[in-house]
Amino acid sequence: MRVLILGGTGDARELAARVANITEIQAIASLSGATREPVTPVGNVRVGGFGGVAGLVNYLREMQIDVLIDATHPFANQISENATKAAQEVGISRLLLNRPPWEKLPGDNWLEVNNNIDAAATLENQNQRVFLTIGRQEISTFAHLQNIWFLMRMIDPPKADSIIPNGLILYDKGPFNLEKERDILIQYSIDTIVSKNSGGNATYSKIIAARELGIKVVMVKRPPVPEGEQVADVEGAVKWLREKLKVMNLEDV
Repeated sequence: MRVLILGGTGDARELAARVANITEIQAIASLSGATREPVTPVGNVRVGGFGGVAGLVNYLREMQIDVLIDATHPFANQISENATKAAQEVGISRLLLNRPPWEKLPGDNWLEVNNNIDAAATLENQNQRVFLTIGRQEISTFAHLQNIWFLMRMIDPPKADSIIPNGLILYDKGPFNLEKERDILIQYSIDTIVSKNSGGNATYSKIIAARELGIKVVMVKRPPVPEGEQVADVEGAVKWLREKLKVMNLEDV
């Protein structure tokens, strides 16, 4: 069975490593190429975009892919929509590996918003020192807030033509530990964190640190996911693949 795994997430890497041990499955892990020095998954790896739905359809047919697993970031909604449409057009199964979002716990001071534009609107005239942890692609959304100082964490530098908010860029890559996150919030006198609700453990330490220090979190909700089969973790994806493999083997008898 030939499987295409979309995503440069930790879940995608773990899934690729697990699938590599199943002799009856040949997997290709696809990375978008958005990160300069990505952590490469085990096995066959493809880097770069497909060119929308049509390009992905062509690739699925050319490589004779039997199953598509979307293990992209929860906020990569355009890729997820393309994957769903392409799988439907080719007539193959598609699974979404969708890790659960973080849930608000006692002691959390969250303000939930629908997108980064709404997040920027909530900061205006209310905050002074903000830890912006949304990556590099949408930081320009906050550039008009001249009275706020931003600590902006990202993996790679923003594009040359990006309008950057006032403040400091911190280059780093998760996972992040609690002690370091707590130190950052204290060192830079942060009063607010802006975060996407990505779920998982890699970046959750900042949420714990904010809870401990009584710091407000502007939490950007996830976009809606396409309809179709989904699981919450890698174990569920492996189980789903094994079931697909059983069916395929029965059909070959």
